[in-house]
Amino acid sequence: MAQKRKGVDWDRQRIRALRQHLKLTQAKLAEELGTRQQTISEWETGMYKPRGTSATLLTLVAERSGFKYKPGD
Repeated sequence: MAQKRKGVDWDRQRIRALRQHLKLTQAKLAEELGTRQQTISEWETGMYKPRGTSATLLTLVAERSGFKYKPGD
């Protein structure tokens, strides 16, 4: 049975911090996630927040890279 992951509030600061932790440009993170650089920019400026699969992928990437975040901050 698949393990249910706790939802993370992927706000603009947390997304930028993850990208910097990974040492990636917006364009490279977009490529890794299968989205556009503009989307990453919009997340980092707070225009939009990742939802659904994008939020899940960010959580998986964060967990596998050892990125430390506090859910619910």
